[in-house]
Amino acid sequence: MAQDRKEAEAAAKRALRHPNFKELEGSRPSWDSGSADFHYTQTPNPNWKFGDGVNHTHAQASITAATAKHLPIDPYTAERSIIDNYKLLASAIVPRPIAFISTRSHDGNSRNLAPMSFFQLVNVDPPIFAVAVTSPLSDAKDTLRNLLETRECVINIVSEGFVEAANATSINAPYGVSEWDISGLTAVYDCRTVRCPRVKESVFSIEAKLESVREFTSRLNPGTKSGSLELVEASFFWAREDAINDDGNLLDISVLRPISRLGGISFGRTGQAIELLRPDFDGDLGGMEGYQKLKETKSHGKGQEVPSASASKVSP
Repeated sequence: MAQDRKEAEAAAKRALRHPNFKELEGSRPSWDSGSADFHYTQTPNPNWKFGDGVNHTHAQASITAATAKHLPIDPYTAERSIIDNYKLLASAIVPRPIAFISTRSHDGNSRNLAPMSFFQLVNVDPPIFAVAVTSPLSDAKDTLRNLLETRECVINIVSEGFVEAANATSINAPYGVSEWDISGLTAVYDCRTVRCPRVKESVFSIEAKLESVREFTSRLNPGTKSGSLELVEASFFWAREDAINDDGNLLDISVLRPISRLGGISFGRTGQAIELLRPDFDGDLGGMEGYQKLKETKSHGKGQEVPSASASKVSP
């Protein structure tokens, strides 16, 4: 079964390859460094008010936005593979932050550096991060193997300045080969709470200790393990001095310039942002009285979609 999983993973990677990628890339515009300075804009509809629903960009995104139907997709049909679900979800759950994880073997002889895009902050006190690895514990990939052995790592945030180097570490090198050499990035051994090196070129790095592990059983291949979730707790932070404010509680995104993971082999850059105040139920909506008025107004306007009998059925 482990061999089946490896073959499926290899098939997925082959599917993401483009036979003439360099030719395709050469036909595209050069990286725009001049007009990509981070900036803020207004929201698509600065005059939006409670109950307004979509803004004008909804219709502009697709000429069929108003009329297109949604297709039902059962993730567990016999015709559907794990690769289909992976590619669909990786293209839908975007943009995803990238955990550029540095680990070290228990004996210290092997160093590993790898980008993980199944990654997220899940708690603040204590600071907990979730990292998911698509391999069972019994056949752990290098990063997971080291993390399980030593129970420590460093999470480095990927910026525009070394995106190619970070991607290079995803190479399928055998265990014991250092991705540090392949990437050309600088390992700094000054961490306070872990033995792993941090990436010098990363604007923000997090020393972390393994908090817990959970393994998942495959539904497409019953009786096998398909992946695992690792929760790690931050034990120390590193921030570049030109990126952190005087209070030490906010990073300048124009310096951080984070790169995100999209679907397929695509990555995204962050160059533009909007700001939206979090609304207050009493102060902004008018409490229950305002809510009731809004409901009355809505009931005299457009109606809501009524689910059909077939649409209301949910696969177990």
